[in-house]
Amino acid sequence: MDILTKIAIIVPMLDEAPQLPRLARCLAALDPQPDEVMLVDGGSSDDSIAVATALGLPVMTAPRGRSRQCNAGVSATTAPIVMVLHADTWLPPDALAVARQVMADPRINLAGFTAILAGADKVRWATSFHNWIKTWYAPLLFRPHLFLRGGRLLFGDHAMFFRRVDFDAVGGFDPELTVMEEAELCVRMARLGRTRLVGRFVFTSDRRVAAWGEWRANWIYLKVGFRWGLGIRPKALGTLYPDVR
Repeated sequence: MDILTKIAIIVPMLDEAPQLPRLARCLAALDPQPDEVMLVDGGSSDDSIAVATALGLPVMTAPRGRSRQCNAGVSATTAPIVMVLHADTWLPPDALAVARQVMADPRINLAGFTAILAGADKVRWATSFHNWIKTWYAPLLFRPHLFLRGGRLLFGDHAMFFRRVDFDAVGGFDPELTVMEEAELCVRMARLGRTRLVGRFVFTSDRRVAAWGEWRANWIYLKVGFRWGLGIRPKALGTLYPDVR
């Protein structure tokens, strides 16, 4: 395999023990397989590290916060293409082949899959649609100059992937942000190339929507997103985004 097409998968992890067996099955089903995998624990209070190790998944630790954990994971791997996968998001078996095909276009420097939020017996179609459409309307409203250059907003549910060289060039994720760190990365990456939302589905747990309720969940997403877009105390937005495990 061409060394330039090698892919690392980074998984930020915090109290994710119940999700890890399914994550391990998802990773084992990938064809082709990732060249590197790294789970980055941010100080789990459950047995996430022990479960991951028992499943044969490599684990490292980093200061808590998805931004810091992802930055540490990228630094600990060497593949030129990196995918950030959340522990509760499940990829199609050919996801890495799709990622390599997308990254073969030099105009694209950031991409992600179309996310469907679902639980054991329910698909959250309304929230999934909102997550899809805000990929376009959010940058059009808040960063129109970048939208016209091909900038889009992707989030953790999208299993976003990028070239390491571009990630390093923009300084990685902002370590001070506890939410909207993916959106901030998208803004910086848009200055270097285009963003693509791939028309293939990944499935993400609806646990937040189930815990908050669909109306409240979308209200929280809108409130956090608009405050970020307007630059209202972006480093304090985590207080508006309750944690769910």
